Amino acid sequence: MRDLTVRHRRVTALRGVTADLPCGRAIAICGPNGAGKSTLLRALLGWHPLASGEIRIGDAHPRHALPRLAYLPQRQAIDWDFPLTVRGVVALGRYPALGLFRRFSATDHTRITEALAELDLTALADRPLRTLSGGQQQRVFLARALAQGADIFLLDEPFSGLDLRATGELVRIIRSWVARGRTVIAVVHDLALVRRHFDYALLLDTDLVSCGPPVDALTDDFIRRAYHLPSESDEALQSLRTVDFPL
Repeated sequence: MRDLTVRHRRVTALRGVTADLPCGRAIAICGPNGAGKSTLLRALLGWHPLASGEIRIGDAHPRHALPRLAYLPQRQAIDWDFPLTVRGVVALGRYPALGLFRRFSATDHTRITEALAELDLTALADRPLRTLSGGQQQRVFLARALAQGADIFLLDEPFSGLDLRATGELVRIIRSWVARGRTVIAVVHDLALVRRHFDYALLLDTDLVSCGPPVDALTDDFIRRAYHLPSESDEALQSLRTVDFPL
């Protein structure tokens, strides 16, 4: 990203962001509400026009690399009562690659089956989505992204609303994907979770506050700056260091 600026009408959501994100890593996007975290994901997807700057994936503009990008929206943006089975939801991941009027090929069915198996959903394939637990539903949408054939996964607040067990499952999935050379870029609010389980962090407050390994990007000084905390506010700073999960 070079001098990335995004505006919503007269409101600047991101301003002059310049950063390089490493491939094959778990990358967390952090910052207070309204800092531009979700906007950054949508800009990477090409859903927001840029007021200035550019984004490149390797040497390619994102529009030439869209099949490589898979997106998981926030949970509240998903209609969990939509009448589809688990397999039906995962199959939706193949449609971007199909084009108009094409039917599923043997390759498409194989991708769907493999995604179900990798996310341990084979036994649930014929279950309606609405009957699953929150953690299982999250795995279904991760499988949909995997079935797409992407290797860069953009996850918007994937840990939101998950209990301890489901959080642990999601961490293990992310780490297994990274071990396979995939790239995960996730909006995460729990800074302790980022410090322990992510390789790289971007800290935003409309501007880029810091980026790098969490030990460097999430120092107390940078956190105070991003969250507008006074220097003596140790209690407020501690509240951002939420209790880490014993994973």
